[in-house]
Amino acid sequence: MTKQTRITIQTDSVLLLRGRSSTRALCPQCGAESEMVALENLQVISNLDRPTVEEWINSSELHRLQGDDGSALICLNSLLARVRNTKPTDPALHKEIRQ
Repeated sequence: MTKQTRITIQTDSVLLLRGRSSTRALCPQCGAESEMVALENLQVISNLDRPTVEEWINSSELHRLQGDDGSALICLNSLLARVRNTKPTDPALHKEIRQ
């Protein structure tokens, strides 16, 4: 009788691209320099729906800063931390691609 062992490896990756729409600034809540993205541009870099993002902002899980032009800027450090703490089955994240 042959014994079989199944090994499953799960990996996560994050791809960050710098663009014209991001700004480096000191996040007052993190106390660290971070890329800041305008709330309006968040859909460009993530597939999170607007109600989820607003919920995270209202719960103080996402750090927000007022930009010089009055726009709301989101700290990417806090966004990444919040996404990492979200289970993959959370409907706020993209649906799994099944092979």
